[in-house]
Amino acid sequence: MKVPVGIRRLRWKLGRRCTLLFVLFWTICWLLVVTLFLQVHRSVFSERCTDEKSRRILARLCYDYQRSVLMGDLCEDLCVAGKLVYQRCLYYERGKKVLQATWHGQPVVLKSKKETFSSFQPLVLLDEEVEGSKDFPEEELLLMIAIEVKNALGLEISNSTIGPLWSGRKGPHRKVQVASMWSLLQQEEYIYFSLLQDFSHHVLQVLGSCGHFYAVEYLAAGHPRHRTLFPLEEVAGIPLVSDQGQAKAINNIALSFLDMVNHFDNDFSHRLHLCDIKPENFAIRNDFTVVAIDVDMAFFEPKMRDILEQNCTGDEDCNFFDCFSKCDLRINKCGAQRVNNNLQVICDKIFRHWFPSNFRSSAVTLQLQEQLQKAVYECADPGISETSHHHRVSSNSFSELYRLLQATQRELQKSEN
Repeated sequence: MKVPVGIRRLRWKLGRRCTLLFVLFWTICWLLVVTLFLQVHRSVFSERCTDEKSRRILARLCYDYQRSVLMGDLCEDLCVAGKLVYQRCLYYERGKKVLQATWHGQPVVLKSKKETFSSFQPLVLLDEEVEGSKDFPEEELLLMIAIEVKNALGLEISNSTIGPLWSGRKGPHRKVQVASMWSLLQQEEYIYFSLLQDFSHHVLQVLGSCGHFYAVEYLAAGHPRHRTLFPLEEVAGIPLVSDQGQAKAINNIALSFLDMVNHFDNDFSHRLHLCDIKPENFAIRNDFTVVAIDVDMAFFEPKMRDILEQNCTGDEDCNFFDCFSKCDLRINKCGAQRVNNNLQVICDKIFRHWFPSNFRSSAVTLQLQEQLQKAVYECADPGISETSHHHRVSSNSFSELYRLLQATQRELQKSEN
């Protein structure tokens, strides 16, 4: 029996509607599953920063110290004398534990890349020492340290520069001492701070260690939601009630940022690239010196070249956080040389926020404020083309910004007098 055309059309419409409803239902279910998965994923892979867990971590550290598993110049103050006292948990991130404490009444920060001492790779030399019942040569240990630094930073270092990383002496606790040192050398940030603290006032000072935890100075860190990016009153130690006081503080910090850029570019054997520039990765001392407090994404030139030189199909494949390269489409390979630099990113992510929005003072002429704003925008977006052209533009931006900030500083000081 032949089905009428009207009924066939009705069936087709009903079938189409059912198909659309099924697709809509399937999409909703898929979205619900994805949302649930992301919530579970966050709960599994992220940790809550709690006082209870932080105290438990330090208790385990002291337990290992009392069993002579680890040692360090801060262990006695932390675990016995009570001179190094836990205050609060600052943050946990990808396994890293960052805690605030007081040491002899002064605030410090305790850091470790991992939670427990046993999580770090042991030094093979120590196992060989036990099996052979003999002490290993100091030269062999220094060689292992140099190899670890080369793997972490891409730098060749001599025995004369290893001092901040290893100054141990032979004795009854040498094995524990070496094991503790080895856990610290598996933390790139510790190596950076230790090696650079005698050469740079723009990095945190290492105050001591206990096992795999090391202590650094506590400073007022930046925050993206802070109106002036950094807590200026906490830095200065006095209320900055006037626009002029705020402008002076910002100007001093900006000059210190330029000093840091020049220092990292020129004062080491290799340029130091900062690939994660944001306010929370910097802090300010009371004299307005800018300090890099998180250098997990900082790389000296040899390591930077290895990171950038990857396969690509376009320039976007050559972006490593804040460090950019360009894709050579002839060979589908990213260039090994970075095409932007620290100054450009600082202008974009720090200075743009300040000039002119947070920089208002009747003591500074409107013309100078406008010149400063223009220089910041040109620095942040120089129009990258050829690398040689970019470096020339960057050098000009640095000189112009430095000149304008110094002129601003003179006007602010003149108004005070």
